[in-house]
Amino acid sequence: MSAAVFAAVFIALYIGHSVGDHWVQTSHQSATKGKPGWAGRLADTRHVATLTATKLAVLLLATTVLDLDITVPGLVAGLGADALTHWWADRRSTLAWLARVTGQSEFYSLGSSAHPVHPVTAEGRPAGHLGTGAYALDQSFHHLWLLVAALIIATV
Repeated sequence: MSAAVFAAVFIALYIGHSVGDHWVQTSHQSATKGKPGWAGRLADTRHVATLTATKLAVLLLATTVLDLDITVPGLVAGLGADALTHWWADRRSTLAWLARVTGQSEFYSLGSSAHPVHPVTAEGRPAGHLGTGAYALDQSFHHLWLLVAALIIATV
């Protein structure tokens, strides 16, 4: 495996992830994907489909411009592993469970009204903030799987 191929693939996946998770995902998908039942499952599936398509587009652009040596089986396996784990985490209850079993429940609730010191204004109303522990753990989980996907794509 070429370290340069791995690095280029990881960067492309990371950029594709950021664009797909924040710009391409619809408000409906974001609000619905964690709900129980088929409505949540389908919203999550649509989100992961557009997210994976975004990652593929960015990766194919990088592969073409940089003449990266990757294979179709590696691409399918890497993006497949990434898509499955992204879908699992974005069901929300699953990631909350992982936070609970790893002792991260308090951090998971950081920035939300469930946290013991959640942000409030001087008037006692919920205060705006830049993120939550749940979001930070979500993105960290996805970044780990981007690494795994990049390793698979670069070596298979």
